[in-house]
Amino acid sequence: MELDRKNKLLIGLGVAVLLLLGKIFYIQVIDRSYKENALNNSMVYDDIFPPRGLILDRNGKVLVNNQVCYDILVTPRELAPFDTLTLCDLLGITPEYVKEKTDYYRRYRTRIGYQTVTFLKQVSTETYSRFSEQAYRFPGFSGKERTIRSYPINAGGNLLGYISEADPVFLNTHKDYKPGDLVGKTGIEAAMESELKGKKGYHIFLRNSRNQIKATYNNGESDVSAEPGTDMVTTIDADLQQYGQYLMSGKLGSIVAIEPGTGEILAMVSSPGIDVSDLADIGKNYNKISRDRNKPMFNRTVQASYPPGSVFKLVNGLIGLQEGTLTPDRRYPCNNGFVYTSGGKKLGCHSHRSPLNLEEAVMMSCNGYFCYVFREILSNPAFKSREEAFDAWRDYVTSFGFGGSLGSDFPFELGGNIPTSNYYNRIYGKNGWRFQTIISLSIGQGEIGVTPLQIANLSATVANRGHYFIPHIIKDTDGFEIDLKFKEPKYTKVDSVQFEKVIGGMWRAVNSGPGSGGTASVAAVPGLDICGKTGTAQNPHGADHSVFICFAPRENPKIAVAVYVENAGFGATWACPIASLILEKYLTGSVREERKWLEERVVNKRFI
Repeated sequence: MELDRKNKLLIGLGVAVLLLLGKIFYIQVIDRSYKENALNNSMVYDDIFPPRGLILDRNGKVLVNNQVCYDILVTPRELAPFDTLTLCDLLGITPEYVKEKTDYYRRYRTRIGYQTVTFLKQVSTETYSRFSEQAYRFPGFSGKERTIRSYPINAGGNLLGYISEADPVFLNTHKDYKPGDLVGKTGIEAAMESELKGKKGYHIFLRNSRNQIKATYNNGESDVSAEPGTDMVTTIDADLQQYGQYLMSGKLGSIVAIEPGTGEILAMVSSPGIDVSDLADIGKNYNKISRDRNKPMFNRTVQASYPPGSVFKLVNGLIGLQEGTLTPDRRYPCNNGFVYTSGGKKLGCHSHRSPLNLEEAVMMSCNGYFCYVFREILSNPAFKSREEAFDAWRDYVTSFGFGGSLGSDFPFELGGNIPTSNYYNRIYGKNGWRFQTIISLSIGQGEIGVTPLQIANLSATVANRGHYFIPHIIKDTDGFEIDLKFKEPKYTKVDSVQFEKVIGGMWRAVNSGPGSGGTASVAAVPGLDICGKTGTAQNPHGADHSVFICFAPRENPKIAVAVYVENAGFGATWACPIASLILEKYLTGSVREERKWLEERVVNKRFI
């Protein structure tokens, strides 16, 4: 009995030893993961930064390129006494900069340990070449190749955006980024960050017990190459973008040009904007740009909300036609405005002949006429109440892309505002408001707010006779396919047959000639069949804003444009000629000699 118990113990012990030996054999010989994990404690992963994808215009011109530069690195524990003045001379830095850095390394030597940290960022190839020839004199210093952005063409600083180091907030929500990584902050750089950034690679080195790098791991066979970012082809025409910037010099405002048949954005000018030379070193120039009182970092094309002014009369006219409360031949009087109270209060208008039909009212931009149009829409007997009629009116307006973001692929797009009946109920009480209360909506004033992108989209929608494609700034390519939503037409609630009735007035506004009453005759270019609508948007904070939308040619239009010039007065005076020059430049490639005076007048006019 005693012997059996002893034998059982010996057998159990033997089995345990065999299992232990088997496990050790498996760990050390068969399964290499444990060895890898142990080695990981002595491995150093040195990141290889990929070049970001290029950004090109629609014709293949490079808008954003890559340029090689170097970061100067230092391992503080490996520093030896060095000639500070020589290092400063090689790197173009001051002794104070070196002292500040070395003091920091001494102060936080325990935290830093044997880590390698960045001493100086974005050193040029020429500077790095000088340094590398003398690097043996500076133990602990080394260099690392990186790429930074360069800009061959000065076209659209706000449009392109800039990159800078990822901040702590960004790093907390994007675990695949590390401190020191560059990320797109604004514009296309931000919108297409995931495509442009590429994928980092790495070299693996082994370090000893003192954390000093001694050799490559596995002869470099385990290293991973960096994958370059995807090139992005934009819808922008670089020449048109540059020309738009030229015309808007010295002015606050924006130009947006769209290809109606696709929704592709041809130009997107926010003025004043960021010069691309400042983008190249945004860290150095950021404070200067951000403190500029004219706010060049503020992209007016998608972030500024303005009253549309008289260009909105087109929408009210189309709604009236669709609802049957207006016919093209219906004439309304205008005696320098529309009297809307028993006390004689008037919404004013400029002098012109009277009465007018729809086409004439569009051509002359008559305020009085469109007050009648809006009044009849709200009095439509097809609805049970004024509130119900207003809600139907708002549904029409939002079908044109107003009242919310259009959903473009450009970041930080705002949506403007179209008021609701509930909004007026809260202010005036249920049934406490009427047509006279909101008469300013007749002419695109009051509580209406739109972005320049939205009024450019209105121009494209009219050009298309009732539908639009969501404006977008990136094209389909072999390496990138845009979202299907940009290829699907969005239809307004107004039938296509109604649009010719306002387009006729837009054509006459431009092409009827001086003395006809047309408000946009300065925009006429023989052979281009430009259709346009002027607007003067009232501004409670100063001079009125100058607004103009247009498209050309009348049949099979190739381009639709919106121009908004802040504090510039009548739409016909400044926005109109700017838009017509943009059209002419795009459709013909140049501005004809007999219109050079107009170009010169526009360029020389400065409001800031």
